[in-house]
Amino acid sequence: MSWQPTLTWEYAQKRAQVLQKMRQFFNERNVVEVETPALSQGTITDVHLEAITCRYNFLGDSSTEHGTNLYLQTSPEFHMKRLLASGYGCIFQIAKAFRHEEAGRFHNPEFTLLEWYRLGFDHFTLMEEVGELLKVVLSCKEPTQTTYQNLFLAHLRLDPLIATREQLLTVIKQHDKLSEWLTVEQDNDILLQFIFSELIEPHIGNESPCFVYNFPCSQASLAKICCEDSRVAQRFECYYQGVELVNGFNELTDVDIQLKRFQEDNNKRENLFIQTKSVEVNFIAALSQGLPQCSGVALGVDRLIMLALQADHIEQVISFPVARC
Repeated sequence: MSWQPTLTWEYAQKRAQVLQKMRQFFNERNVVEVETPALSQGTITDVHLEAITCRYNFLGDSSTEHGTNLYLQTSPEFHMKRLLASGYGCIFQIAKAFRHEEAGRFHNPEFTLLEWYRLGFDHFTLMEEVGELLKVVLSCKEPTQTTYQNLFLAHLRLDPLIATREQLLTVIKQHDKLSEWLTVEQDNDILLQFIFSELIEPHIGNESPCFVYNFPCSQASLAKICCEDSRVAQRFECYYQGVELVNGFNELTDVDIQLKRFQEDNNKRENLFIQTKSVEVNFIAALSQGLPQCSGVALGVDRLIMLALQADHIEQVISFPVARC
């Protein structure tokens, strides 16, 4: 194991310049920088995300023999929404986030997220602002926007909102991507996500950033349902030059609907024999108090810097990846 950083001094200076541009961008728009804990007593229920846990023995209701599970945040979302519910205005944060996933070209288990929330914005207004930030940092062309459904229709002649499991498997087989685990997969969302990543992503966002919006409701548990089509939610992502950069929502503010969606996540976990997660009670209490209408977005800072510096691997833009930490 090498003790040396994978981030060169030259790239460290360029990384600092990108962070400075980001902070200046929000300062010019009167969006206030905040800082929230990396640790939380609750975590996400999302079937596709797992938090890193630790034990803490000194909370009021824990004992030195048993302790309490604390979770490293997968994003600062719940804490930031608690700030909004308490009366904060538009806010942003550049924070460390942690996910129990395999390291790779675009992912390190500990990474940096830029997350921000805009009161009174819908997801379309926020997409425009994200696009402005990308142009500032990357000097890229004007971003494009399209719906999730339109991409499937344009590239595969398949409507993802009505497609059956058999139709999804047929498309995968036609493109010579079918493997054994897919043939036994019963969750259409997993098949859709596979198709999107393998058959659609390589063809979008190559010349300019591509915003994709109106994802299926089942893939957007924290977003409002679209008024025009109840099958989709007001969620968006952005892709550029083979990199998934952004995940944003017109935020769900109804506490009863949110609780129902968390329970649906846990039901999926049970069906997949994955450990269920307790609902994050402080976040639910904040929603019960009242979250103002807002839209929020998370942007992968390390990935953005990879694009800005034309780096090939995330290890080139972070000081010590997991294998050297």
